[in-house]
Amino acid sequence: MKTQMLYAKEGIFTKEMQIVAQKEQVSQDFLLENIACGKIIIPANINHKSLDPNGIGFGLRTKVNVNLGVSNDCIDYSEEMKKVELAHKFGIEAIMDLSNYGKTSHFRDELITFSKAMIGTVPVYDAVGFLEKDLKQIEAKDFLDVVYHHAKIGVDFMTIHAGINSRAVKVFKEGKRLTNIVSRGGSVLYAWMMMKQAENPFFEYYDDLLEICLKYDVTLSLGDALRPGSTHDSTDASQITELIELSLLTQRAWEAGVQVMIEGPGHMAINEIEANMQLEKRLCKGAPFYVLGPLVTDIGAGYDHISGAIGGAVAAASGADILCYVTPAEHLRLPNLDDVRDGIVATKIAAHAGDIAKLPKERMRDDDMSKARQDIDWEKMFKLAIDGEKAKKMFNERRPDDLNSCSMCGKMCAMNTINQVLKGEDVSLV
Repeated sequence: MKTQMLYAKEGIFTKEMQIVAQKEQVSQDFLLENIACGKIIIPANINHKSLDPNGIGFGLRTKVNVNLGVSNDCIDYSEEMKKVELAHKFGIEAIMDLSNYGKTSHFRDELITFSKAMIGTVPVYDAVGFLEKDLKQIEAKDFLDVVYHHAKIGVDFMTIHAGINSRAVKVFKEGKRLTNIVSRGGSVLYAWMMMKQAENPFFEYYDDLLEICLKYDVTLSLGDALRPGSTHDSTDASQITELIELSLLTQRAWEAGVQVMIEGPGHMAINEIEANMQLEKRLCKGAPFYVLGPLVTDIGAGYDHISGAIGGAVAAASGADILCYVTPAEHLRLPNLDDVRDGIVATKIAAHAGDIAKLPKERMRDDDMSKARQDIDWEKMFKLAIDGEKAKKMFNERRPDDLNSCSMCGKMCAMNTINQVLKGEDVSLV
């Protein structure tokens, strides 16, 4: 089986590429060239039949990922499916199932069957439940069995923490971080490596991993196990050492014809974000960059969707290609439906704000909104808003008597005043 990357290298324009070209309004030649060299990916497992393909990378709109899934404290798959429906409603391009408790395959099967968004997983989360072994009893190649199972059922991209190898671990141990390792997958692998006194299994058997990805066209999302979990630890030796390892793994994947994106921070002071985006693009030769936030402050508990949106907008404008949403519940609990909605909207605003900076054509929707405001066309404003449903609800909660204004400005609405003056009409404020 050939991957989208291998097809592009042969000049074959697949149906998935056709859909992406139409969505993004880019040419066939542009897509083929950039998929072939790894700057654009189309995560599209051959067994994900309900997928509506999307491209991620250079010259394309910034995409958004939504995380969901159960834990041992919250096991309600029906609520997680409602989150999937909410993600579809807002046109989210990617959904990651981060379930980390029990037998999760039934939910994942249902998710892949139902979802038109690309589906991602973190196989190491599923290892204990899938293999029915405690962590210390798992052998290196057992982890690959989980990867194979996820690939076979149709997962489009997988977070694989292959960069936290023995070299990176040495740097981590000497670095004396404030928040150590905050990646769940990274912490599990580190614990396994220490208990077994062994190399990272995904690094040791990376060629076997690539064979699985090649067979099903699974995109590797090379995870940043050593991402900073605080602004104190950002851009430190551990983070950069792992990024260097990921750049080498990227090259090996490309040589095999496997699509790749790189995962990034995390927590990061706002003045470091642009440099980190450029560093990843330089080291990883333009591979798409997938960031969590980044959160620009560590004290936004309960409002981390705002911290993440601020960082996400800067990251997207500076070259990040896909933003992982952050909800108000980050660091506190499993998010509920309201949290998910707030996280989606905040992150979509961040992604669009970034796109305005790097893709001039994305300004058109904002221009249309400004024209609708000038015309005081409320229905058009609601239609153009990212969350038009909430906008309409807020407007109607204090609906004005005169629809040529809102209840804040009343007769002193600047738009209405100037519209009247330009028409040669008298303005009455009584």
